[in-house]
Amino acid sequence: MGIFSSKKKYATVKSETDGKTIKPLSTNNLWVKCDSCGEILYRKDIENNYKKCPKCDFYFNMSATERISLLIDKNTFKEYDANIISENPLNFPGYEEKKERAKNKSSLNDAVISGVGKLNNIDVSIAAMDFNFMGGSMGSVVGEKITRAIERGIELKIPVIIVATSGGARMQEGIFSLMQMAKTSAALEKLRENKLPFISIPVNPTTGGVTASFAMLGDIIISEPKALIGFAGPRVIEQTIKQKLPEGFQTSEFLLEHGMIDIIAKREELKDTIYKVLNILI
Repeated sequence: MGIFSSKKKYATVKSETDGKTIKPLSTNNLWVKCDSCGEILYRKDIENNYKKCPKCDFYFNMSATERISLLIDKNTFKEYDANIISENPLNFPGYEEKKERAKNKSSLNDAVISGVGKLNNIDVSIAAMDFNFMGGSMGSVVGEKITRAIERGIELKIPVIIVATSGGARMQEGIFSLMQMAKTSAALEKLRENKLPFISIPVNPTTGGVTASFAMLGDIIISEPKALIGFAGPRVIEQTIKQKLPEGFQTSEFLLEHGMIDIIAKREELKDTIYKVLNILI
């Protein structure tokens, strides 16, 4: 159950636990162009290199499924809440069609996968967001699933890990989307009261309401190199304060230097880094 016991119309639950395994990554296109160096790359070479460009080390975005596979021991992940589906509480024009396109693109019902599994034999409750579903925007379902993942950690007395990537709140759900900021933050306060660790992993990009809520509330915050993490975009900030921003502003390196995050870990080292942190915290 979520923090709010009454279930609103904008979130319906078909199945509490289906226990299905996550779907493998779809590889429809054989070739990919690197956004950094412009090299044309064989997709399999990228996938076999932790979704990084083998020429310039540029980090391609990972899907939620790939994040789970990266961090959770093989054959230990059990997915929960897969069939929670958002409705259209504001009757926003075109929202149903946009959700359907996002579902076809990502093979997900919404922008997050959540469940339990083992990380180097440590039981964890994990949620991983997916930018392929409407830019990882946080609506009522994303907030509910993340809240349940936190509460599952409390129930099972295990650490919680959340991998965040998002453009922010989902405008098609208006205030229902903004409510998720307070909802997830309140759940994390309960986790803290139970003295259970929360490892937050905001990756490229993490912005808007997700940054302004759970993504920056980790006991330890870990990110990847050159990740964009912030609230408003640089142009908006510059136009508001009428000043030029420092070089590298809102990158993970800038945030580490200024104390906003704790660790930057290479993708291939991320699992072992989390493992070392958990061994200290638990």
